[in-house]
Amino acid sequence: MNNSKGRVLVAMSGGIDSSVAAVLLHEQGYEVVGMTMKTWDYASAGGSKKETGCCSLDSINDARDIAVQLGFPHYIIDIRDEFGDFVINNFTDEYLAGRTPNPCVLCNTHIKWDALLRRADQLGCQYIATGHYANVRHENGRYVISKGLDENKDQSYALWGVSQESLARTMFPLGSLRKTEIYQMARDRGFTELVNKPESYEICFIPDNDYRGFLRRRVEGLEARVAGGEFVLRDGTVIGKHEGYPFYTIGQRKGLGVALGFPVYVTEIRPETNQVVLGNFEELASTQTVVGKLNLGKYASLEGRGLVPSTTKIRYNHDGATAFLEQKGDKIYVYFEEPVHAITPGQAAVFYDGNDVLGGGWIERHTIGEVPEHSASVSATV
Repeated sequence: MNNSKGRVLVAMSGGIDSSVAAVLLHEQGYEVVGMTMKTWDYASAGGSKKETGCCSLDSINDARDIAVQLGFPHYIIDIRDEFGDFVINNFTDEYLAGRTPNPCVLCNTHIKWDALLRRADQLGCQYIATGHYANVRHENGRYVISKGLDENKDQSYALWGVSQESLARTMFPLGSLRKTEIYQMARDRGFTELVNKPESYEICFIPDNDYRGFLRRRVEGLEARVAGGEFVLRDGTVIGKHEGYPFYTIGQRKGLGVALGFPVYVTEIRPETNQVVLGNFEELASTQTVVGKLNLGKYASLEGRGLVPSTTKIRYNHDGATAFLEQKGDKIYVYFEEPVHAITPGQAAVFYDGNDVLGGGWIERHTIGEVPEHSASVSATV
């Protein structure tokens, strides 16, 4: 094998994407080292569903089988303690604060990349690689993440928090490929079990998708503590009782048990009073949001650039909306050209310049307001 391209540590979950990423790098002449991270033991959460996804024994074995077949080493690392201390504690704390967290972004930013780079150094690997559908390039002294070719699978939203230092050593082998091509590559190489393997879209530590049950098991006495809270309208009118504010999310419509003669949604969560505010769809609309805990990518800072045009995504499956960004210190104020519905504190807002990620941060609050004057005349270039 020609190893002249260098040694790369590949994060292998046992799924088709990370497996094909490892195969491609192996075929391209890199010296591949596979690594599977054990982040969570679902049995310890008291759940009833069989452990599935990236942390299951089956997935670990699937990743190892690929490595054995191709003749490169494979390691398993146990990062359950660091994962639990940071990601799961944050997940719980955010819901108790009335926000809706995004644990996958936190895990990428603070756990997986750090864990991979530490092990890469120990194993003499110059690079790390994952099976994300995204691209990274070096330009004007910055490492820039951009969307993957396959728009339907693009995962750049979940990567905004990866640091410049980490991106300098990161490879995304699938960024220029479509999912259909990945399936075909697996078939062509005889890995039919990967093609037939179902993909998991749940949070890894909540494979049954029941986050309410997870919170009940995780926080002793939570149910009794928050039961009997009030559903209210924006003007304070009480219209019913609910199970407790942590069990609701902004934009939620189903499972409210309230009939007002028109569709109602959760528009606000007030943890200090255990109130959940309901309203119609238009009451979910906001034109401004404030984003903090920033990580900027394409440029080191947007401060002093005035109103910067962007397409801003307020959640993973959001198409993005035209907005203007104004950085003030460690916050970015986002002014949407048209109202956006269900902006949710605790979720990430990610800013795009075309296909490139300008940066992102965590949504702190949102308001109704006007787009700043003269925004329409702002140059389309940063």
